[in-house]
Amino acid sequence: MSTTRPVPDDLLARHPETAYFWGHVAGNGRVTEQSIAIETSDEDAARRLSAIAGGGTVDHRIAERDFAHDPSVTRQEDEYTVQLIDPTLAANASAALGLPIGSDSGGYRFDTLRDHRRQLLRGLLESCGVVCFRESANAVGISFVHDDKRLLDRVRRLLDAADVDSDEPQAASSGGYWFGVADGDTAAFAEWVYEGAADSGLFAADRRHKTLRSVERAEGLAVGTLVDPPESAHSPTNQEGEET
Repeated sequence: MSTTRPVPDDLLARHPETAYFWGHVAGNGRVTEQSIAIETSDEDAARRLSAIAGGGTVDHRIAERDFAHDPSVTRQEDEYTVQLIDPTLAANASAALGLPIGSDSGGYRFDTLRDHRRQLLRGLLESCGVVCFRESANAVGISFVHDDKRLLDRVRRLLDAADVDSDEPQAASSGGYWFGVADGDTAAFAEWVYEGAADSGLFAADRRHKTLRSVERAEGLAVGTLVDPPESAHSPTNQEGEET
């Protein structure tokens, strides 16, 4: 059973919610001198990230995107933008976490969040990760894609600390860089990264369902063994426990 604790007032505090939040910011967000913005395709996740931030606007639009590994293939999807106007937080986040801001390219320093590595990696997976089920190999495929190779190098260090192997980053055909999680570690990583998520509400419902359903297929498990059909997540004030 999860322990209920208030969401921290300080977004730079060491906490499961803040780790998840900054994972999303690093993976698919932007920090300016005036604000912090996060983009996500999951409405529940957008509302949850806004709640963690203590408020902020949530805008919706339909976006057309290239497929990560094949720019000739496009898809339309919902896009939600969470924006928080707070110049002080933006400056402090850039300084504390090494997030790029203005002409400062940053350095992605996540050491202060290492006690909540699972939630940090979950935010990164949902924001710049790609999950698929490979029919030919009957296996789960997980990769991370981003314009900044330094972020991917940092993600690989986080994975290594969680005993998850990964490949070296390489240039993506659609621009930027990508790397894959080692085939032998994808299923275990997928289960680990979403462990406890149902109790805390710190997850994007569609992404969690797709990821764990892919594991069920790869391991020959009955539908529903790892995840129920998608539904609204629990309140963001229900917290996960500490890392073990």
